[in-house]
Amino acid sequence: MIERCFARNMGQIENQIKDEVTILFAGDSGDGIQLTGGQFTDTAALLGNDISTFPNFPAEIRAPQGTVAGVSGFQLHFGSIELFTPGDHADVLVVMNAAALKSNLDSLKKGGIVVANISGFDKKNLRLAKYEDGVNPLNDGTLDGYKIHEVDVTKITRETLKESGLGTKAVDRSKNMFVLGFLYWMYNRKLDNTIRFLEKKFSKKPELIQSNIAVLKAGYYYGDTAEAIASRFEVKPANIKAGTYRNIMGNEATAIGLIAASQKTGLNLFCGTYPITPASDILHFLSKYKNFGVKTVQAEDEIAGICAAIGASFGGALGITTSSGPGIALKGEAIGLANIYEIPLVIVNVQRGGPSTGLPTKTEQADLFQALYGRNGESPIPVIAAQSPKDCFSAAYEACRIAIEHMTPVFLLTDGYIANGSEPWEVIKSEDLPDIEVKFAEPRELEDPAFLPYKRNEKLVRPWAIPGTKGLAHRIGGLEKDFETGNVSYDPENHERMVKVRQAKVDKIADYIPEQELDAGEDTGDVLLLSWGSTYGAVKTAAKILINEGEKVSHAHVKYLNPLPKNLGELVKKFDKVVMPEMNNGQFIKIIREKFLVDAIGLNKIKGLPFVTQEIVKKVNEVLA
Repeated sequence: MIERCFARNMGQIENQIKDEVTILFAGDSGDGIQLTGGQFTDTAALLGNDISTFPNFPAEIRAPQGTVAGVSGFQLHFGSIELFTPGDHADVLVVMNAAALKSNLDSLKKGGIVVANISGFDKKNLRLAKYEDGVNPLNDGTLDGYKIHEVDVTKITRETLKESGLGTKAVDRSKNMFVLGFLYWMYNRKLDNTIRFLEKKFSKKPELIQSNIAVLKAGYYYGDTAEAIASRFEVKPANIKAGTYRNIMGNEATAIGLIAASQKTGLNLFCGTYPITPASDILHFLSKYKNFGVKTVQAEDEIAGICAAIGASFGGALGITTSSGPGIALKGEAIGLANIYEIPLVIVNVQRGGPSTGLPTKTEQADLFQALYGRNGESPIPVIAAQSPKDCFSAAYEACRIAIEHMTPVFLLTDGYIANGSEPWEVIKSEDLPDIEVKFAEPRELEDPAFLPYKRNEKLVRPWAIPGTKGLAHRIGGLEKDFETGNVSYDPENHERMVKVRQAKVDKIADYIPEQELDAGEDTGDVLLLSWGSTYGAVKTAAKILINEGEKVSHAHVKYLNPLPKNLGELVKKFDKVVMPEMNNGQFIKIIREKFLVDAIGLNKIKGLPFVTQEIVKKVNEVLA
């Protein structure tokens, strides 16, 4: 039977202390789900909780309201302990309609709490969610084993605002504030931060400030006075080192990392790009920082965007372009051009699901081969991957360092999961960032020896010659160049020499990146969990669980994917088995098998969703059995 939670009086409400809690908000994309989740996240962060989030956008952005395809979700994991994932399963599922329940019930722990807006379970919504006639999951046994609280959010919101003078549509847009207020009551959160947010957001529309605050308070007081639920919960602040922190999304962290590199080097930052899901926000964030000399161009297409960035880099700026898989495919020829130019360029690929248009709002790790091999004619490019939302900052900064110091385009891989997710980030002072060496070719006089634009230094790096600099005139273009003079060359020996030196230059970057370290466990054992990119959090958590259970399991996370750390081969061979979780059909595992002749075991997930910890724990236990 369904357990319906009602307290008989305030004296019977139990206050429970929790180390960690996962809440999943779900509803139509127009229900303000992302805003609701974002506000609870910000409030949790301000209270000092560790947090990890996973916004899950509708599969079809313009899907009809009330349908499963149109469901928007926001999962938040917050706690007084260190967190690395948005949680395997939710403790609380908040659903605004029947479709939200249908698509997310599997994400709720058995015995968990369901908060349901009963207005979203009328005949129309049940039909749109494709429930059979006469079937209502709120009372047909579907929720047996769960604690359910039904509240007519829509009705109470309308009642609260009946004197506001707002139209029905405007009133109904406020119902997410009721849910937020109720959850604030349930978890002993204050309203202050969200009230400040509303005052700022609607500063030019005071009627909306008052209406949203009224509904927010109505939700809180509903929990406080309506004998709504038998328990309240408290999650204390996390024990993290002192510092200045802010909640940051991955895309924003990427943008700030790029800006930090430009400020550290004194180079102008130029972003030439074309908007594409889920990378567009990087452009949006960068465009806000003109005070740092950032220049952004929203080009007419992907090719124009990257070519503008190439021109900027050739002219002595830090050129950036951003995209996702389909856009990277369009940019392929221009990436090869930057490669043969041998100029610094950072190419950010926020990976998404599937070929072609695929699943634009869903996450995946399927572009590694594209980054490594997706160009014509032996075009090697360094590749690094961010592991978490906050790590997007350091990964972006490092991509800029490699691009500038080694005169090469660099791929930075993130994905929709960490790009849209958020976590606390300790703000880094500029003086604490590592230096990036910028070295332009010096002007030359007539009596000086002829300028050789492809004469290389000890890193096999050619000079960065800025157009207009005295004595540095040279030929540029996509045709193969002479090994030193830069003149067009069709000589077979020269071409082979140039191909090999461009590869050697990228290989040599391994001398200038850290050696691979273990993230957890001993340096030898039964199983090495080897991860890259956004699988980091789930794999790290799984490793900790297995180690605590006494298993001889270790974890290594690879950030530098091309070239690989010099000691990686030696490290993986110290373990009996290597297990590699990837959100693709097995890409990095092929590289590890080829390079190190290790019979690694793959764990592949291609569902547009990140791994949950227990999937990895289960796989390792199978390997150990």
